[in-house]
Order: sequence, then structure tokens, then C-alpha cells
Amino acid sequence: MSIYSIIYTVITLLNSVLYLCNGIYEDPSGNWHELDRAMILLIGIAAFELYTNLPVQPLVLRYLIAYIPSQLLAFAYVWFSGLREPLAKTAYRDIWINFTGLFVLLCIINTAIYVFKKKRGREGEGKKE
Repeated sequence: MSIYSIIYTVITLLNSVLYLCNGIYEDPSGNWHELDRAMILLIGIAAFELYTNLPVQPLVLRYLIAYIPSQLLAFAYVWFSGLREPLAKTAYRDIWINFTGLFVLLCIINTAIYVFKKKRGREGEGKKE
């Protein structure tokens, strides 16, 4: 199962549970909302692939190089979706919070894995000597 499928499923289930807890039994935005979620997540996963594969050091610079254009693309997608239907007053704030939150979480996980692998590599070199 791909990371895209896992994250999309978790987000969709969480969204559904939150709606149900608030007494809303149908998604008021309908199918467009599902497609919008899928597209924004695709932009985020593309950014993730970009920052895990860019040969740029330090990691912070790599993250910024991936984050800035992908966040701008997410904003552009929100703007284009506004041509289809009126946007919520907080649409840009919401996409910034959600996109940035997931991006930062994935950066933290990626950094932890990077540090762990680097540390383990150093320990392995020390044992060979």
C-alpha cells in the first residue's frame, strides 16, 4: 500500500468521523470535496518525493526548495477551485494550515530517519575498526 493511499484513507475516515460527531450525516461538499482532497494530497506527496530525493544539503534547504513551490501549487489549486464554486472565507488559511502541518510532520519523520541511519552508519564503522 502506498503512502498516498494510507494518508488519503486516514484523512477521509477522520473527516467522516468528525462530520458524524457533529451530527452531519452527508458531506455537504459532495464528490468535489473528495477530488480536492485527493489533488492536494497528490501535491503533498509529490513534494515529499521531491525533498527526499533532492541532492541538496543541508536538509532545511532541501525542505524549503520542495515546500515553497508545492505550497504555491496548493494555493493555485484552491484558487482554481474557486472558479467552480465559491470558496470559504478561510480557504487559503485552511489549506496553509493543513498542507504545512502535514509537510512539517513528514519532514520531522524524514529527519529522524536520516539521523538514525547516519548514527547507525557511524556505529557500524566504529565496530569494524
